[in-house]
Amino acid sequence: MRIGIASDHGGFVLKVQLTAALKTAGYEVTDFGAHELVKGDDYPDFVVPLARAVVRGGVITRGLAICGSGVGACVAANKVSGVRAALITDSFSAHQGVEDDDMNVMCLGGRVTGYALAWDLVQMFLSAHFKGAERFSRRLAKVAALEREEKS
Repeated sequence: MRIGIASDHGGFVLKVQLTAALKTAGYEVTDFGAHELVKGDDYPDFVVPLARAVVRGGVITRGLAICGSGVGACVAANKVSGVRAALITDSFSAHQGVEDDDMNVMCLGGRVTGYALAWDLVQMFLSAHFKGAERFSRRLAKVAALEREEKS
């Protein structure tokens, strides 16, 4: 599985830690930045290219977006049509978001989620698979229709 990862200054340290762990675990990781710690950089500059890569598919299967709280990264990622991002703070949501809602971007807060928990959440997110049950697909079709409606 190919993973994309992005963060601003608020999530930079956690991004570096998770990138190393992902590579050690055998994942191919594409880093969308920030590539150095720069106080005052802006999460959309890194999260939006990640989100677009996830939607295009091919190279990036799923994304991890990190900012200080995870909220801004989640807001920015969800502005990209086809992204289903959520701020994750617990293990149930890390896998359920994929299984039921086909979540393709997980957002974390670098200032509020410690590395050990973040790594556990990432592993649950990446090992989960969309169930594809009729009720889940029906709900996602409604979300996709809403995205199309908002574009026009």
